Amino acid sequence: MTDNTLKISPQNKELFGHPIGLYFLFFSEMWERFSYYGMRAILTLYMVHEHNAAFNPGLGWSTGRALSLYGTYTMLVYVASIPGGYIADKFIGQKKAVLYGGLILIIGQSILAISALWAFYSGLGLIILGVGLLKPNISTMVGGLYKKGDIRRDKGFTIFYIGINLGAFLSALIVGYVGEKIGWHYGFGLAGIGMTLGMIVYYMGMPYLAHVGNFIGKDGSDEDKAAMNKPLTSIEKDRVKVLLISFLIVIVFWGAFEQAGGLLNIYTQSKTDRMLDFTLPLIGSEVPASWFQSLNALFIIFLGTAVASWWAKRKLKGKEASSLFKMAIGTVIMGTGFFFMTAATAQFEAEGSSAMYWLVLAYLFHTVGELSMSPVALSFITKLAPVKYASIMMGVYFAMTGLGNKVAGLLGESAEGLGDYAVFTGIAVFTIIFGILIVALLKPLKRLTHGAEDDEHL
Repeated sequence: MTDNTLKISPQNKELFGHPIGLYFLFFSEMWERFSYYGMRAILTLYMVHEHNAAFNPGLGWSTGRALSLYGTYTMLVYVASIPGGYIADKFIGQKKAVLYGGLILIIGQSILAISALWAFYSGLGLIILGVGLLKPNISTMVGGLYKKGDIRRDKGFTIFYIGINLGAFLSALIVGYVGEKIGWHYGFGLAGIGMTLGMIVYYMGMPYLAHVGNFIGKDGSDEDKAAMNKPLTSIEKDRVKVLLISFLIVIVFWGAFEQAGGLLNIYTQSKTDRMLDFTLPLIGSEVPASWFQSLNALFIIFLGTAVASWWAKRKLKGKEASSLFKMAIGTVIMGTGFFFMTAATAQFEAEGSSAMYWLVLAYLFHTVGELSMSPVALSFITKLAPVKYASIMMGVYFAMTGLGNKVAGLLGESAEGLGDYAVFTGIAVFTIIFGILIVALLKPLKRLTHGAEDDEHL
């Protein structure tokens, strides 16, 4: 009787070959990312829009000032994941951290809907705190759904990642349109509604998440409690070292990739010919600049499982498919995409505007690179991080993502002096060389993992 009950318990049920809990986390994160990326799609556009404009006035800031705040803000959003992970590991567990973070985000997004400078800064501050609690802990919960050595883990993270980007795709279209065409603060408020829906889904999924994200100090098994008290072994120390080294890849990757919300976003608005030969309902014949933010998410939705399956098949055939290798190749592919922006700036200098297809091609390459790097890095952390530092290490990962965002902001600012052509070309060359260097160092780096990925199976 006990065995039958275990088999049919909510946390042991599966759908399409994965735990049902994954899909509740999928939709929770989808709405959280709808909230965050919706706000991000219009943030820099709002800051640089004329303050005295007759319709939909913005802050009227210079491009440099806007990109500086954008870089600092997005950095702090992710750096806050370190204390967010620490609080979860030491005091409340991942499950409660996600819940509290979501509630803070709802408040922060709602305050941004108020048209006042104090509300602007207060809302951003609360979003930093909310994401810091939610982001590292919901990702760690995904890893907790899978047993050690389960090869489905990487694909599970990719499915989860598709949820992230489904939210990002919808938000860029919906929040982007509302923000640009109706009012910036209506767009910010709409993002808050999305976050509310995310928390409703999360609460509904609690029965399927009963076995993950609990505070080990109170609710964990005796084995987990013991793991929290004993010192790290030499193998665990080596694995922490390779995780810290892998975070360097994270900084470089996101320092380049996050031009999307900053320099690429402004370039799209000011230097890209967005006029169509036909008229679309609601928007007319000019494509809103913020809509291009949806391309990355759209490509992930269509290509996500295909890329993950390709890597899994390669792994099962005995070919090189370690996480570090995937991350390095992803960096090379993403960097290659910036050469299309080099071509776009050359066309702009020659003709006074550049075609939209350059942006489409750039985002396509960025997306394939991201799919080989970002969900893989999340999975890699859950494979190697010691139990006692699971959420903290995930927090450090997101903090490094935040540092990459700050680097992106600094690079974007440099375009005012160096020019778009030099910045885009420089990013492409550096990231490609960096990725190739990681591949060259792969063997000694893999030795530090002590075979953590060698015994993966279906």
